[in-house]
Amino acid sequence: MGGGKRFAVLLCAEDSEYVKKRYGGYYGVFVEMLAEEGETWDVFRVANGEFPDDEQVDRFDGFVITGSCNDAHGNDAWICRLVSLLKKLDSSNRKVLGICFGHQVLSRALGGKTGRAITGWDIGVTTIHFSSSSSKLFSSLKIPTTLSIIECHRDEVRELPPKAEVIAWSEKTGVEMFRYGNHIMGIQGHPEYTKDILVHLIDRLSQRDFIVDSYADDLKANMGKMEPDKDAWKKLCTSFLKGRL
Repeated sequence: MGGGKRFAVLLCAEDSEYVKKRYGGYYGVFVEMLAEEGETWDVFRVANGEFPDDEQVDRFDGFVITGSCNDAHGNDAWICRLVSLLKKLDSSNRKVLGICFGHQVLSRALGGKTGRAITGWDIGVTTIHFSSSSSKLFSSLKIPTTLSIIECHRDEVRELPPKAEVIAWSEKTGVEMFRYGNHIMGIQGHPEYTKDILVHLIDRLSQRDFIVDSYADDLKANMGKMEPDKDAWKKLCTSFLKGRL
């Protein structure tokens, strides 16, 4: 199955008490989606300044960069350090999967531009459309041309890095997914999230005045209208990270 491979989650968020208790933290959420028998998974809490050194980096076959409350275009010390690490991972052709903030910071590290989304917050279950080239890329997975995914972001990739390719878009976001060579892929949405996690996040955003209460109420009222295609995303993400495309 896993063939003894090693993977690391670069955790860019602080775990809430709820997510810790219910899911074992966001690390637990990613392991639940991506880990297979025979693999070793580790976590580096990069938002707290915990980074792998060069010797540790060499031990891993792939890395996953998580979402974050921070801005990928910010210049916090840990974000700048993360950008440097991602440049190293690119130069050594390591497999890297970036999710939400991870997608944006990957783009930045490779020479793209990120910033506030022109259309504002995108929160809920969104339909994304795959490009014709990605249909070929994912042909072995027999994935349809559109998939639903949970979104929760107000930043976006505004300009792709040179040589990167948009592989999915939505009505609200031009770069829902991109790939860079065969070793790097970014996804703006959250394939790892459950609706339960999203409701918890909406409540936290509302409590912290990032969104107004009426918007939060509308989001929760409309939550049941569409389901995320979690099984398809699991297949897509694991196949990319493990080199099975």
